[in-house]
Amino acid sequence: MRARWALLQAGLMVQWRETELKAKPAAMLEVSAKGTVPVLVLPDGSVIDESLAIMRWALQQADPCGVLDRADSASLIEENDGLFKHHLDRFKYTDRYPGALKEDHRQAGLVILRRWSERISENGWLLADQMTLADAALWPFVRQWRLADADGFDADDHLAPLREWLLRFLDDPMMERLMQRADPWSLGGMQPIFPADAIAIPLDQPLFHLALESDWQAAVQQGAYRISTRGLSLEQVGFIHLSWQEQLQGTFDRFYADAGVVLTLRINPKLVSAPLRADAIPTGALFPHLYGPLPLASVVEVSPYSSLPAC
Repeated sequence: MRARWALLQAGLMVQWRETELKAKPAAMLEVSAKGTVPVLVLPDGSVIDESLAIMRWALQQADPCGVLDRADSASLIEENDGLFKHHLDRFKYTDRYPGALKEDHRQAGLVILRRWSERISENGWLLADQMTLADAALWPFVRQWRLADADGFDADDHLAPLREWLLRFLDDPMMERLMQRADPWSLGGMQPIFPADAIAIPLDQPLFHLALESDWQAAVQQGAYRISTRGLSLEQVGFIHLSWQEQLQGTFDRFYADAGVVLTLRINPKLVSAPLRADAIPTGALFPHLYGPLPLASVVEVSPYSSLPAC
């Protein structure tokens, strides 16, 4: 789950092979003899078969919210992937571990969860006042604990900050996309894409973005444009909202009609370095998104909205 989260966060798309671990396909075992998921095969044929390593790789491609840059998450992730997971597995699947006592592992896990909850009460997040890699790497395991003991988790006053923290992830619109499922993959079968509600953006068609004049002037001074949409930054939203030409009028009417001077930025997608992905909004319509800052060199024309140049 955390590997999927990172792929979504980074604006990436991958070919998606859902597997049944009771009937592991030979193609999976050929690339990773471990026989566990996730497994990511890169275009050059190299393989990453650890979820944390996939997270780091994805966020190195694009990290629009700056998750990798904040705080040192290593020790907290190590505690989660080691000691906490040890207790989680034996609390959740006690019958798989001869001699394990469920209540002992429950109490040991709660000690860790309560300590994390105290961190959140002090910082807002686990390590800082903004999300770090530790938050992104730990929340799926906290979710598993809650699924195993919802009544106990929800009734523990010591875990109140941790519950609020977990809900930030569970209530995020990204969660529905994260939980998408596909039929088990078979050789010669369909090859779906993850995320399933996204498409690749053609690079032979111009993209557009509506910008306040003041935001564009600031970008010229700073060397890159980092506004997602009116009043919201790239770091706040996680991507920059773009449009195809036929979508501009609706975007203007909804967000910019009373904004004063609005500029149309015409963008050559071939000159953009960060990932581009067309994502479905709640209505089902697809809009192009840029998962990183917009380079000034990729903006090939700037004009007032009322005089949008023709393609």
